[in-house]
Amino acid sequence: MFVGGFLAATISGAAGFGGALLLLPLLTKTIGTTMAIPVLTIAQLIGNLSRAFFGFKQIKWKPVLLFMLGAVPMSVLGAYSFVEVPKEIISQLIGLAIILFVVLKYFKILKFNPTDSTMVLGGGLVGFISGLVGSAGPIGAALFLSLNLPPVSYIASEAMTAIAMHITKIIVYQKYLGIGLPALSTGLFIGISMVLGTWAGMRIIGSIPKDKFNKFVGTLLCIIGLQMLLFG
Repeated sequence: MFVGGFLAATISGAAGFGGALLLLPLLTKTIGTTMAIPVLTIAQLIGNLSRAFFGFKQIKWKPVLLFMLGAVPMSVLGAYSFVEVPKEIISQLIGLAIILFVVLKYFKILKFNPTDSTMVLGGGLVGFISGLVGSAGPIGAALFLSLNLPPVSYIASEAMTAIAMHITKIIVYQKYLGIGLPALSTGLFIGISMVLGTWAGMRIIGSIPKDKFNKFVGTLLCIIGLQMLLFG
């Protein structure tokens, strides 16, 4: 789990997403489905704190706050619904939406210029899905990528929104699932490896030109979207 957390955080530190989707199958196999998402949320919180810390000076606060306005309350609703909704079907629909978004953007069929209302609504969608299935990182990444921010600014800004959602979800999970000390310690253990992986990932993006970085993120979005579409 430590090695898995490091590798996942290295990728998410360079792309702004993907760590949760890589870790979730590993956690499901090792600690079971019920605790996998709460543990993942704790580990993600630590990983995102490090991403925000490493790029704090370049955070764009206006889109971050607008995103949080929708994301925080909807992440509560998503976490409440965690046990009830069939997550595999939702994950497949998310995967399809991600692939369509990237294809439309790549071929310039869709020109997406996010407004204030778009950031709030997008935040609400991401917050709800994140609480429900553990992660909606690719959707949030796609939204922040459309702001055309420099790589470090993009990574740190998106991380701040994730921090707010993860804290909210942990409170709900603790109240209704009773996370307990074993799950908390496991999440913290993986979180330490994610801090190291985040540092490695942030070192990588400092040397990547913006256009190549955007292509890299788009490619990863398609791969993860295809994985979610096929395997849920």
